[in-house]
Amino acid sequence: MRKKYLLLAGLLFTVAILSGCTEIDQPITSESEGIWNSYFVYPLSWLITYFAELFTSNYGLSIVIVTILIRLVLLPLNIKQLKSSQSMQDIQPELKKLQEKYSSKDANTQQKLQQETMALFQKHGVNPLAGCLPIFVQMPILIAMYHAIMRTEEISKGTFLWFELGSTDPILPIITAATTWLQQKLMMAGSSAAQNPQMMVMLWVMPIMIGTFAFFFPSALALYWVIGNFFMIAQTLFIRKPMMAKSANTGGVKK
Repeated sequence: MRKKYLLLAGLLFTVAILSGCTEIDQPITSESEGIWNSYFVYPLSWLITYFAELFTSNYGLSIVIVTILIRLVLLPLNIKQLKSSQSMQDIQPELKKLQEKYSSKDANTQQKLQQETMALFQKHGVNPLAGCLPIFVQMPILIAMYHAIMRTEEISKGTFLWFELGSTDPILPIITAATTWLQQKLMMAGSSAAQNPQMMVMLWVMPIMIGTFAFFFPSALALYWVIGNFFMIAQTLFIRKPMMAKSANTGGVKK
């Protein structure tokens, strides 16, 4: 649940940053100065432009390709996140026993609970922070993508399928929300999160919030999010599901 709140906070932070960008009206070029421009925005702009030129200036298709490339680069981090999440799921029975054993709220008991919880994490190689790292890594990429889109004239004026990349679109946000919901639903399937009322609330809140954001930002950014969702859906089906099945066959926690 904490990761969902971190993602929510990260998205709100991203929106705040995007809304207050001071260089958004300045074209991005190889001459643009600053670490942000040189190492984040311009490389993304150059990469999108490079692939677009390979496909007769199809900047929408280029964004699809670049999104997949970014997701492939982040895949090892995401796999580590999935493994950590599955390990956390596997040790829930033992974690629950510890919480029952140290149910008293006094300081000494709670300190012992924390110590034994950390020992349990170390025993089974669980890193509770591993699931949060991909969230924070994606935030600067999302902001840089927004800059690359808005500060590269060819991208902002390009078209793809039925929409203009630099303008808002009434249909794409719905697809964004729907794919976000499906991705979350698949992630929750077969886990205890499906019985958690708070998680069920987030299952609907996150897609609605992200879909609403997509109504106010360029369609190219929504396209980036949609393709990322499809990638995560495939990742869930081909990596997480077999991982869960293997865990179930081995009895959950590895001895």
